[in-house]
Amino acid sequence: MTNGAKPPASTAESPWPVARVNDTVKGWIERLGWLWVEGQLTQVNMKPNWKLSYLTLRDPEKEASVQLTCSTQLLRGAPTPIKDGDRVVVHGKPAFYAGRGSFSLWVTEIRHVGVGELLARVEMLRKQLAAEGLFDPARKRPLPYLPHRVGLITGRGSAAERDVLSVAQSRWPEVDFRVINTAVQGANAVTEVIAALQQLDADPEVDVIIIARGGGSVEDLLPFSEEALQRAVAAAGTPVVSAIGHEPDSPVLDNVADLRAATPTDAAKRVVPDAAQERAFLTEARSRMAGALRGWVQREQRGLAQIRSRPVLADPMNPITRRREELERAVGSIRRDVRYLLSGEQSTIAGLRGQISALGPSATLARGYSVVQVVPRDGSDPEVVMSIEQAPPGSQLRIRVADGSITAAGMSATQAD
Repeated sequence: MTNGAKPPASTAESPWPVARVNDTVKGWIERLGWLWVEGQLTQVNMKPNWKLSYLTLRDPEKEASVQLTCSTQLLRGAPTPIKDGDRVVVHGKPAFYAGRGSFSLWVTEIRHVGVGELLARVEMLRKQLAAEGLFDPARKRPLPYLPHRVGLITGRGSAAERDVLSVAQSRWPEVDFRVINTAVQGANAVTEVIAALQQLDADPEVDVIIIARGGGSVEDLLPFSEEALQRAVAAAGTPVVSAIGHEPDSPVLDNVADLRAATPTDAAKRVVPDAAQERAFLTEARSRMAGALRGWVQREQRGLAQIRSRPVLADPMNPITRRREELERAVGSIRRDVRYLLSGEQSTIAGLRGQISALGPSATLARGYSVVQVVPRDGSDPEVVMSIEQAPPGSQLRIRVADGSITAAGMSATQAD
């Protein structure tokens, strides 16, 4: 096959042998040329008597790695010793070893990434995430007052783990922890911490998550400033506490987390309430409430005593008694006035009756006089005879005397002289 010619198709009837596949892949890969690649070293395999050394270069934020091959002399002559966890930039050419079908980078130069450069990148990431709003206080989730279960991500057997557990249990013995141990530095730290965070976030019984490490060098703390971890923390639904414990150069995690604790011990104090202090608060609150209640009762008692000391309440029947006496006096006075008025009217009536008796016809009749009345034939009322013309002969007369009346008939009439 000539250069540039398209290789014949592989079919079931004419398959390619393995050597041809490897040779073809080798040609494709080696056309990439020389590359500069950045990553974190892991699995540095070097011995003084080896001609070649083998390393693994890992992407600090993703599950990706590439094998490196270089001369042992290159590593021994490096200004700074090469070790696991170093952030480096390598100059190498992709190589595919057709015999064993393996890929690696043949490295001719390894440079350590300087601390200043790393910190500059961290600050650039910090500004980027701040511009996106990941540091906004409005998105910070409040911590529960009393968490049902606390998730803890930290190194296995680390002082940070011991500090968090001992301080939290001394403050609230019933507190429940779910601890996941991960790498907290090196190439695997970011991926392991993210996996643990997602696992705890998916647990409905975990109310708050603490990511703890007891400080360290700038290089050791770089995983906690990686972008992938910040994105995972921002996406979590459970409140996250950053407890890295490094004051001079705080990792970006301190800004993205819902709460920053100065140390793992401080994180335990911020997450778990102090049972003794809470009991003291309750005792004090009960005392204040009891004092307030006693004061209120005493004020009400004094008010009742003042009200009861008033005359109207000292003898509640007194106003009624006074009103009854006033009514009795008024009734007596009215009765006297009525009797006096009746007596006067009776006297007046008696005088008028005497006058009537003296001036009436009865008294005149008693002196021997009589009243003569003519009774009309038509049955109408009798009339007093005032003239002889009223009683012609034959008229029926009624003569009224003092003790009765006499009926008579008129015979004749004589006119007075």
